Amino acid sequence: MDSGTGVTLAAGGPIRPQDFEESQELAPYLVAADGGADRALELGARPAAVIGDLDSITQSARTELGTAVHHIAEQDSTDFDKALRNINAPFVLGLGLLGGRVDHELSALAVLARRAAMPCLLIGPEDVIFAAPPLLDIAMRAGDRFSLFPFAPVAGRSVGLKWPIDGIEFAPIGRGGTSNMALGPVRLEMDAPGMLVIVPRERLREALAARLAAGAWGAKAC
Repeated sequence: MDSGTGVTLAAGGPIRPQDFEESQELAPYLVAADGGADRALELGARPAAVIGDLDSITQSARTELGTAVHHIAEQDSTDFDKALRNINAPFVLGLGLLGGRVDHELSALAVLARRAAMPCLLIGPEDVIFAAPPLLDIAMRAGDRFSLFPFAPVAGRSVGLKWPIDGIEFAPIGRGGTSNMALGPVRLEMDAPGMLVIVPRERLREALAARLAAGAWGAKAC
């Protein structure tokens, strides 16, 4: 799916109407991952495309959306991964991927970390989550929560955090960075892909601006 604007990607988990409205304002091109088509239709929106193995979308949604439905039969990847790798757009805002089933949420976070080259932000009721680029400058406010979770062994440096990350060797079952705190604007520099940044939902626009201004890891990040 090619789009010159940002893409709102609706998945099958819970989606708050206010989150959907803001996401559509920022990313007007709507794509659904499998059962996310039903979520979008319930919210009064028609996806331009539906991508997935189609084991979750209802028959009524398939009939209504017709040729907009694209079946990818393989079972070696999730519907989120299928959709993300078939979207060519400046950025993606993912809804319905946080706050539902834990196994689905963990899988979505793993895809987010693995496809770190794509500017993709997941929006949940409490959080905005995205893969850290090589260098990130983000306009946080003093006192904002700024959590880091590694999906691979990774190290880096920071400016503007209450507890700097310099010299820390992060790992998924080792050291994490939960509940750090911003002192103001934050600069984060990572040595390798694999780190997820988690900020408050209220910082969606700041997070999006920072991610779009940052560089990418390139092909090796995928």
